[in-house]
Amino acid sequence: MNGGLFNITTTSGVFMSQSIIFYPLLMQVLLVLVLYIVLGIEKSKAYKRGDVDRVKAALHNDAWPDNVLKVSNNIRNQFETPVLFFVLTLVFFSLKSVDVLVLALSCFYVFSRIVHSYIHVTSNYVPRRRGVFMMGCVILLILVFLAVQRLMFA
Repeated sequence: MNGGLFNITTTSGVFMSQSIIFYPLLMQVLLVLVLYIVLGIEKSKAYKRGDVDRVKAALHNDAWPDNVLKVSNNIRNQFETPVLFFVLTLVFFSLKSVDVLVLALSCFYVFSRIVHSYIHVTSNYVPRRRGVFMMGCVILLILVFLAVQRLMFA
């Protein structure tokens, strides 16, 4: 049964499809798309309220009110450490070393990005946001160490 969830033996002996690693990646992509929708809604509201200088907004992000800037800044954040996550996903897939640990860490990383985004676009309480961001970075670091280990023994 090719492409099923349980058809490949991994390094830990668990039978798991290697393509399952793309579910967390697709959740991260979905997060970005949802943020773009939220940005469009917030920009539309700002236009309707007259909170934005339309001429300046064409070239200057600071022409937008803070609620729009928070979402815009968060979208920009989605193209920083998540890019490393995308690369790591492809590394694990190409090494055929996706297992429960890698999948769980990948899911936790995406969950940390969702929580980070929620904090960023709502309260934007920086100490809490920083803590969640650092948790995501630690998860990425663990994934890097696992990838290096598995590459060395591939």
